[in-house]
Amino acid sequence: MLIFIFLLLMEIHSTAAVTHTLKHFYTTSSQVTNFPQFVAVGLVDDVQIDYYDSNTQRCEPKQNWMKDVVDPQYWEMKTGSCLCAQWTFKADMEIAKQCFNQTEGVHIFQRMYGCEWNDETEEVTGYEQYGYDGEDWIKWNVKVNRWIAAKQQAEITTNQWNNDRVELARKNNYLNQECPAWLKKFVDSGRSSLMRTDLPSVSFLQKSFSSPVSCHATGFYPNRAEMFWRKDGEEVHDGVVKGEILPNNDGTFQMSVDINLSSVAPEDWSKYECVFQLSGVKEEIHRLEKTRIRSNESNIMMIIPVAAVVAPIVVLCVLGGIVFIYYQKKNQTKTRSQETASLSVMTDDSQGSNPSDKPLLRRKANPNS
Repeated sequence: MLIFIFLLLMEIHSTAAVTHTLKHFYTTSSQVTNFPQFVAVGLVDDVQIDYYDSNTQRCEPKQNWMKDVVDPQYWEMKTGSCLCAQWTFKADMEIAKQCFNQTEGVHIFQRMYGCEWNDETEEVTGYEQYGYDGEDWIKWNVKVNRWIAAKQQAEITTNQWNNDRVELARKNNYLNQECPAWLKKFVDSGRSSLMRTDLPSVSFLQKSFSSPVSCHATGFYPNRAEMFWRKDGEEVHDGVVKGEILPNNDGTFQMSVDINLSSVAPEDWSKYECVFQLSGVKEEIHRLEKTRIRSNESNIMMIIPVAAVVAPIVVLCVLGGIVFIYYQKKNQTKTRSQETASLSVMTDDSQGSNPSDKPLLRRKANPNS
């Protein structure tokens, strides 16, 4: 699908520092149709490494190299941990609903935890937080090793957790010691995949002739990338809207940056260029050319000349058919008037798809994963 021109555009700096990440996401839902009640996923450098849901009740690897870094027993333990979290989070959901005096409706309860590791400075940062219906609920403060309530309704739970010094010590150890150890192990095993660089396919898109021009890059990896508009060597900020880096289904990423050129004369559009920068790789420069812009209106304009030629031909064919039918009927009438025998008429019809998990108001000790 993508063509990567490595020899011309890649200049890899092997000494460049990289911050690696290990993230775990737990999500339980209430009354969400066509979605598992509980889902758990793990990611290394934003690449999914495992998956579990309440329908299959099995935790499975999502990368081939994950099968080499751990033994089969790991997945049995991980499955048991996720199964326990599934029931724990179901209880957490009910407690959260009670705190907000809710009984029915769609609700989402989430937990995110993990760590970051700089492979040059060896700096490590751990983090964990809970969310309810898209808003922060409780956060772990790494500097003071305490839980912080993001909502008034979470203060009781926060106080209970902060009074458990044994659990706080265990939490601190996991997020600052065990988690980075796992992360380093995963990165080392998946280095050939995680440390690769894939260059993007870049194109210019426009909904209509009066719409902003979008510079769209897709298929790049890793997600440490930047893209912006430039004119005469200077970065342009006015009329520019940057989009977020989003994941593709194949493990690569995409992003867009739009620019409004409605006040720029058409002959000056070629002075603008879209610049894409991938970490450790030489920047790509794509000069804006009207012939490279893909838009819905341009497709319509391509159809108009064809229609202008075809329409008269169709009209002539229809008129010719009418004339033919007229004379045919006239001749048939003349023939019938001269015949004395009855005629028979014939017709022709044609049819043509970790850390311990604890309920908000009680604790359930489980091994980390």
